[in-house]
Amino acid sequence: MRPPAAAAGAPETTGRAAAAARRRPAKWLLSPWAVATYLLGGTLPDGTVITPKYVGPRRIVEVAVTTLATDRALLLLGVPGTAKTWVSEHLAAAVSGDSTLLVQGTAGTPEEAIRYGWNYARLLAHGPSREALVPSPVMRAMADGMTARVEELTRIPADVQDTLITILSEKTLPIPELGQEQQAVRGFNLIATANDRDRGVNDLSSALRRRFNTVVLPLPETAEAEVDIVARRVDQIGRSLDLPAAPDGFDEIRRVVTVFRELRDGVTTDGRTKIKSPSGTLSTAEAISVVTGGLALAAHFGDGVLRSGDVAAGVLGAVVRDPAADRVVWQEYLETVVRERDGWKDFYRACREVSG
Repeated sequence: MRPPAAAAGAPETTGRAAAAARRRPAKWLLSPWAVATYLLGGTLPDGTVITPKYVGPRRIVEVAVTTLATDRALLLLGVPGTAKTWVSEHLAAAVSGDSTLLVQGTAGTPEEAIRYGWNYARLLAHGPSREALVPSPVMRAMADGMTARVEELTRIPADVQDTLITILSEKTLPIPELGQEQQAVRGFNLIATANDRDRGVNDLSSALRRRFNTVVLPLPETAEAEVDIVARRVDQIGRSLDLPAAPDGFDEIRRVVTVFRELRDGVTTDGRTKIKSPSGTLSTAEAISVVTGGLALAAHFGDGVLRSGDVAAGVLGAVVRDPAADRVVWQEYLETVVRERDGWKDFYRACREVSG
């Protein structure tokens, strides 16, 4: 349904973007400057326009790219919904041309997912050998000088996390069963993502954290920036799902973003009214999901025009995570803020209808 970043961005990472003649580190597909341009968008010297993949401070992206050009791993840290996975995927695609060397972190991620496993049929038949060994994505990246990714590092148990310490500090992976080791080829590096806001996360040990350069991805600074991000992503997702464009839906996107920002910040946009915040994060990613869902409703059960009634249910589902406490917060916000806001009567009525 969604091709890997390396495939989706292939026209920009092969040929045209690579034409930006700058010095490239070993095994890199693009120069660091071209990687940053690929991610942030811009115009190449030959006039080629690169569409932005990430909207945020340029310096943050430059620090992230520069980190990967050294022998230090990169940790993208931020609250849920700040595009950590999106950025890590596109960074890996632009640096190595492959974003699929991935370890997905969960509470059940075993050590073998980071180091290596065994083909037990061969192991029993012929004993330990290289042929019986099943390399992890990290081990494959080490062998080929590529960029590996570890998603949700803080969800992995602490003892499994620490498997990375030797890999990142010594750039080697011991294989004691064979009396061998896998040395990292120049160009190898690792991008990890993590957040410390969700439940079920594990703290990183100080020894492991020192192996990373941590870059914090912030929430969008302004409402205009967040509206732009949501509109861009909804358009991309809508085209992939064959949904009609929503040129008349910009007002609804702005409303959803405004509601999420006010509830997230605990104060109205004008700064005059303090409000309670619900338990959810109300991230930009959730706003994208709400608007995409509303666009699908409008396309399949309406006239294709995105309206308040199409996004109201999605907003309610994103805000009210705790049926008891969050519903009180939502009802209070509806009556004290939304109801009194000029031009929001249709949004208020739609939200009241789905809220019961």
